[in-house]
Amino acid sequence: MLRGAAEAGARVRTAARHAAEAGIGNLAPEGRPRAVLVAGPGTAASGVADLIGALAGAAAPVVRIHPTGVAPAPGALRWALPGWAGSVDLLLIATADGSEPGLALLAEQAYRRGCTVVAVAPTRSPLREAVDGVHGLVVPMAAAPHGEYDAETSAAGPGTLWALLTPLLALLDRVGLVTAPPEELEKVADRLDRTAERCGPAIATYSNPAKTLAAELADSLPLLWTEGDAAGPVGRRFAAVLSELAGRPALTAELPEALPSHGTLLAGDFAAGADPDDFFRDRVEEGETLRARVVLLRDRPTGGLSAYPAARELALGHDTPVSELEPEQGGELEALAELLAITDFAAVYVALASRPT
Repeated sequence: MLRGAAEAGARVRTAARHAAEAGIGNLAPEGRPRAVLVAGPGTAASGVADLIGALAGAAAPVVRIHPTGVAPAPGALRWALPGWAGSVDLLLIATADGSEPGLALLAEQAYRRGCTVVAVAPTRSPLREAVDGVHGLVVPMAAAPHGEYDAETSAAGPGTLWALLTPLLALLDRVGLVTAPPEELEKVADRLDRTAERCGPAIATYSNPAKTLAAELADSLPLLWTEGDAAGPVGRRFAAVLSELAGRPALTAELPEALPSHGTLLAGDFAAGADPDDFFRDRVEEGETLRARVVLLRDRPTGGLSAYPAARELALGHDTPVSELEPEQGGELEALAELLAITDFAAVYVALASRPT
């Protein structure tokens, strides 16, 4: 898992090269799509859809097509286009598996409706054979530099996210929905590399933002409060990865709505100072109770419009500890990459610390 986090920058460079070799840079679109539909299984696909939606903003609606089925197995999942989807819409398929027959059926359905289809899937996968050149364009998913990871960690891993997201960012740059030219993607890879150097296992906790955050989250219920368009998807992905990799619950909400929606948690059973009435009861057989900890995430300073001061005041007024995470200066994609890298490393450290010895 640590290797996957450290290799995120390399996956971006490889994925950008695959996108160029697939001809995305040579596309001459006739205009923007009316809507962007995103389909795929698991944490990676949901993260891709969420991030694309934040980056596209008001340029076009981004809709994730959620799978249905009796089990999460690739063969049991099915996807269906919404009734309004047609020739002016763009379907993006993102999968680290590629064996899902439901995605091949979705691509065929989109082709019949006239939707443009672009997929990112492993090189040797049934989906690529079913879609490429017939029903749409397929970009090979960038493999891990030193081999694939276990299925247990690959779907939620940071390397998988960037391998799927990068070619789609290059495509959406060509159609004018996001700003992600090749030089910007190279800056993203560089920022991921620099963040990996700061967050690696050899770096001491006091100067390692990911280890510091992981240590602060020990025995706590993280309340992830986000501010900024890019920070929202980062917080939601952090909560999903903490659950999937570390088996740890976390709640996320965007500021300022987070203050009323989570405020009661700071005064209830999860409050830092909460303690049942029976102070003298035997606690030997009791497990540790989770206490709330606020994690403030924002993609860049927002000046006087920030809800950060009110968030700090509310948390500290209830004796609730606060962690803060803010990226260094840079473009929107660079800030997003840094926040994703730090939180991904932190989730991995929490997962490793929670494993039985």
